[in-house]
Amino acid sequence: MRTVTQRRFGGPEVLEVVEVAKPSPRSGEVLVRVHAVSLNPVDAHVRNGGFPLLGEPPFRVGWDVSGVVEAAGPGARFAVGDEVYGLPGFPFAEVGYSEYVTSPSRQLARKPASVSHVEAAAIPLAGLTAWQGLVQAADVRPGQRVLISRAAGGVGHLAVQIAKARGAHVTALASAAKHEFVRSLGADEVVDYRAVDFTEVLSDLDVVLDANADGERSLRVLRPGGVLISILQHGDAEFAKRVAEAGYRFAGVSVEPDYASLEAIAELVDAGRIRPHVSTRLPLEEVVKAHELLDEGTSVGKIVLTV
Repeated sequence: MRTVTQRRFGGPEVLEVVEVAKPSPRSGEVLVRVHAVSLNPVDAHVRNGGFPLLGEPPFRVGWDVSGVVEAAGPGARFAVGDEVYGLPGFPFAEVGYSEYVTSPSRQLARKPASVSHVEAAAIPLAGLTAWQGLVQAADVRPGQRVLISRAAGGVGHLAVQIAKARGAHVTALASAAKHEFVRSLGADEVVDYRAVDFTEVLSDLDVVLDANADGERSLRVLRPGGVLISILQHGDAEFAKRVAEAGYRFAGVSVEPDYASLEAIAELVDAGRIRPHVSTRLPLEEVVKAHELLDEGTSVGKIVLTV
């Protein structure tokens, strides 16, 4: 099968498409014929050595997949022919941008029927990050006021829709060029963070989803007892202590595979409440170009490779 690997840390140019043996599923696992994989910022950080999850190269980056079950090991919860999507093995096992992957069946869910594999592949890591923060940690409820940073990005554009599906009033931070897109997701207010200091125009919010490691400033816009959800500061115990001492609740999100949450997200997708946005789709052979776009950090929604 074809897969993407790297033999050293570095820029997008270190990625190469190679041929390797197709894996076989073990007990409780399935073999998935992958149709699409999506890119996430963590992929770039692992690739360049900034976030050494997989140790020293050679290794394969990438975890988001959508495809069709081709074989099932004893006890697996899917059958041959089932369409599935998920985040297998994150953040440790090598899955990668590959034609085939094996996965514990409980790290996958049935693909939303109303979207393509390309769109489904855009959901798992970003969607689970938003879900585990907004729903499981903060328990966002109708009428609450929620702020989403980086609202046009992979996590942000899904977070806006999840918060709206929960009945919240959503304020989004995005550059002016992306305001129309963010409003189309359902955001009630959009603030251009480049033109104004959001801490001077917002206040008394119930929940902030911070994707910028901007937790100190985010506290200024929360009401007493409000919830700060942090994606990048989730492991900062000292910061979490300061948040609690200041009278707020801290929820650090370190995303993990979770089929039950993926099933809940799929229900909202099929109900028309969530729509993943894919800004760029490229074939597997153009993985270097895809990572160049990822490194630019300006994409709206997600970048997806077709396999």
